[in-house]
Amino acid sequence: MEHRKRLQREQLAIQGSLELIIEGPVPPDRLIGMSMHKTLDAFRRPQEQHDALVEIAVLPEGRIIVAREGDEIVGYVTFHYADELERWSEGGMLDLIELGAIEVADDYRGYGLGKRMIQLAFADEQLENMIVFTTEYYWHWDLEGTKLNVWDYRKMMEKLMQSAGMIWFATDDPEICSHPANCLMVRIGKEVPLSSVEHFDRVRFRQRFMY
Repeated sequence: MEHRKRLQREQLAIQGSLELIIEGPVPPDRLIGMSMHKTLDAFRRPQEQHDALVEIAVLPEGRIIVAREGDEIVGYVTFHYADELERWSEGGMLDLIELGAIEVADDYRGYGLGKRMIQLAFADEQLENMIVFTTEYYWHWDLEGTKLNVWDYRKMMEKLMQSAGMIWFATDDPEICSHPANCLMVRIGKEVPLSSVEHFDRVRFRQRFMY
């Protein structure tokens, strides 16, 4: 399976004097020299999250997209194969990759960094040979920090993923079905064969009469 990793970089000026770099997939040796903003703690402590990003970047399929000010990471998006304990790994699909964590530091929200990072990840047709999926669970959302209710947050996440061509897909996965705000969003690359699409259908529906 070819994992296309061609570094993309974009410079972004914010409020005149603040300049950020959005780039990726960032190689692990470059990530090691970066630091994490202190508020990037949604999933684990910043240093532990930094270590996790390096570990993902080492993986053949792993890719890390970052927004940074100098060498300080202020936002990131991860791509990797699904955890082996999850349904999405059951099919053993080499061309099925998960858009996992996405996080932006508190002081840098509202500038569209999440959207820019996700769009950059798909630039240069790097993921056209992949089915990319993301599972959105309301219990992972920062409802308190954003002051949004669960439905407005869901709309925000849908809009964010749609900016890269990801759309809502049905599934009978119990975790996703456990709350109506949860959802599965997917982008099927234009080079993905029909056999992989059909295989993915069998993964997302265990009850065969559903599709």
